[in-house]
Amino acid sequence: MSMLTPSGMGGKYRVTGDTYPRMRRPRKRGRIVAALVASVVVLSLFGWGALQLFHVFSGDDGDTKANAAPQNRPCTLVSPSTPPLKPMALPQPAAVTMNVYNATPRGGLAKSTADELAKRGFKVGKFGNAPVPYDKKVTQTALIVAGPAAEAAAREAGTQVAGSTVKIDPTRKDKSVDLMIGTAFKALSSPADAAKARVAAANPPAAKPTCAASAPAAR
Repeated sequence: MSMLTPSGMGGKYRVTGDTYPRMRRPRKRGRIVAALVASVVVLSLFGWGALQLFHVFSGDDGDTKANAAPQNRPCTLVSPSTPPLKPMALPQPAAVTMNVYNATPRGGLAKSTADELAKRGFKVGKFGNAPVPYDKKVTQTALIVAGPAAEAAAREAGTQVAGSTVKIDPTRKDKSVDLMIGTAFKALSSPADAAKARVAAANPPAAKPTCAASAPAAR
């Protein structure tokens, strides 16, 4: 063995002439892995911090149940503002005298509607333009106006126009019914739909109290 051969080396590492063994430095894999892990941690912390700032500026204090589900808060039952309608037997069309008035700018509605109601068995008293208090002021399909003695007749008349409402005038004494055709009116209900509406008008659902949510307690 040559005097220049390092201790413990032999074979192909034997030094002969001007050839020396090449000693490579160990690769720094551990440092590279550590740097990658640190980068992931830093990015995660940055994302978490940005999310917290978003919640702060958006007003989300983390009280998900209180903000997203107000229906779970305690509430106070409030009675309906109008008295509920009572079930009552409705008269047949032949027993109802209707006055048909046109409260819209469209011409001819009063006569054509009155003719169709007469075909369905109603008694038509008058038809023409609506009185001044209602002329061009009825926005729904129709407004049925009657006195207390004609409430059942008014409900029967209302079955002929979907979306109509009934108004009871306490000062009115006669038993006739005024049908005010509104701007949303397109046509009378079909006989089949009117029959279904008649059942609902004779047996209106009981009005249920509403729930007014209580204000959340101050923190």
